[in-house]
Amino acid sequence: MSSTGSTEDVLEQVNQFWSMLDDLSENDPASYRKFIDKQMKEGAEFSAPPELHSCLCTEIEGPTKGSLYINICSWKRVPAPQDPSRPVPVCAGKLERDINEGQGCYTVMDVAFNPAVLQECETAKHKIFTLALRFAEHQHGLRLSQRYSTVNCCPKSGLDDLYRRLGFNKWPYNSKQLHAASQSPAGLLQQISFLRSETQDREPAAQITPRPAEHKKKDLIQVISSTFVLPQKPEYQLEVKTDTVGVACSLELTVELPKVSSMSELELSISKDDILLEVEDVYYLLLKLPKLVNEDTTSAVFNKKKKNLTLKVDVLKL
Repeated sequence: MSSTGSTEDVLEQVNQFWSMLDDLSENDPASYRKFIDKQMKEGAEFSAPPELHSCLCTEIEGPTKGSLYINICSWKRVPAPQDPSRPVPVCAGKLERDINEGQGCYTVMDVAFNPAVLQECETAKHKIFTLALRFAEHQHGLRLSQRYSTVNCCPKSGLDDLYRRLGFNKWPYNSKQLHAASQSPAGLLQQISFLRSETQDREPAAQITPRPAEHKKKDLIQVISSTFVLPQKPEYQLEVKTDTVGVACSLELTVELPKVSSMSELELSISKDDILLEVEDVYYLLLKLPKLVNEDTTSAVFNKKKKNLTLKVDVLKL
């Protein structure tokens, strides 16, 4: 009985709303068109496809080695964080694996963020890149190299591939069907309702809490209020030490780490031309070195009192 009453109440409200639109279209056509155009625009924005923002390439170190390509996308359907202190929502498609004769096994995945998130990180793109890498590790149980490169495009990443993996279906209406002029209130409401609900109805329910990869259903679109936070780039000073005749002989890097208590919290790696320092979810620093170095001569000391790390390494003698 209560169910019937609830349905009747809803129908009554809908009828009242339609009646209000009828009155508005007769008495104030300009306001009517403005209202309808606003609703149609909001619906069309929600139904807009994801747009490719950038592409990354890194190496999978385990459990199965190979290359990983990540398409980072901008998508208005992904909610923006409620405030800067909250986790960043992410929408991701399934992993897709293939083999390239020249490169061997590779994997492609797509992650989408709200456009506002990407715009905020435009001047510090490493933040969003790091978040995408951490997401891939957490969601799919991968061990990834923290060294990555940006590439012009990923394999198997045409728009159709991108839409398919992210679960986006192209909007079936054309621009003539979406034109608001000469439409009855009932017809326009049907279009608005379809614009907003058709896509939602075909999507699975959003998953708010991340779960291990083995518990996920295949092809499930995950909209995740992730527990990841964007790591900070710590303050640092890099000096080139020279000998008595002015020839570079060593590099000295000092990094301020006020949120670190001990050396055990740090992940530090060095190659001939760069240094990577990471404290999970707290700090991330990847530096290109001004000189090639001999990584075997590296020494690093963490000062607990000053909360800083000092790293020294000899310049490579050519």
